[in-house]
Amino acid sequence: MPINQPSNQIKLTNVSIVRLKKGGKRYEIACYKNKVQEWRNGVEKDLDEVLQISNVFMNVSKGEVAKSNDLKKSFGTDDRDTIVREILKKGEVQVGDKEREHDTAALRREIATLVAEKCVDPATQAPYSVSIIEKAMTEAGYSMRANKNAKSQVSECIKILQSDSTLPIERAKMRIRVTVPAANIDGLRERLLESVDKLEHEETGEEWSGTMLIDPGQFRVISDLLNKTVKGKGRVETLTFNTSATTAS
Repeated sequence: MPINQPSNQIKLTNVSIVRLKKGGKRYEIACYKNKVQEWRNGVEKDLDEVLQISNVFMNVSKGEVAKSNDLKKSFGTDDRDTIVREILKKGEVQVGDKEREHDTAALRREIATLVAEKCVDPATQAPYSVSIIEKAMTEAGYSMRANKNAKSQVSECIKILQSDSTLPIERAKMRIRVTVPAANIDGLRERLLESVDKLEHEETGEEWSGTMLIDPGQFRVISDLLNKTVKGKGRVETLTFNTSATTAS
């Protein structure tokens, strides 16, 4: 719903209201969407870039500005910046039902897209569509966390799909190329292959080079092994992931 600025009745759009109850009263500030989280994350530090209106309200939608005496009783000061910072830090962002539904659906879709990009059918190594992943998420009863971004929830989602859905799914393999001086490959090759799902190709000249498929979690293991054994003389390159997500069902 558009909110009217009391001083000149300009309609505000793209607004987030942050509310804090203190001293028995309710206080609100009108902020730009996304700026509240940026301020809390330390990305945005300028309060004027966060606030749509430089006032503290009892009720933003009605244009009821908080009285100075009430602010002093509740916060111990009537300094606007001090009060706004406390509201931003401790207050609750008010989200409408339609906006919440939209944000929830968008986040769920983003998680499903990331899972589809990283996973395949174990039997065929073919990628799943995003819609199939979404159906599996529903079947597994997956509950996402609205206060966390999609990327941070992907690993947990994959584990839940593997344990609680009927969809056969595994992480897609990463294709890499490892190159080391040929003089160093004796003994190292066997240790490398312990972390490899499949050695697709290898050749030896002045350098030994191997193209292989690995679980993404083994990339750091292999990098650390090269750093310890050949000390800067070897290299590992990411070639591809063995899948790509599709949106069709």
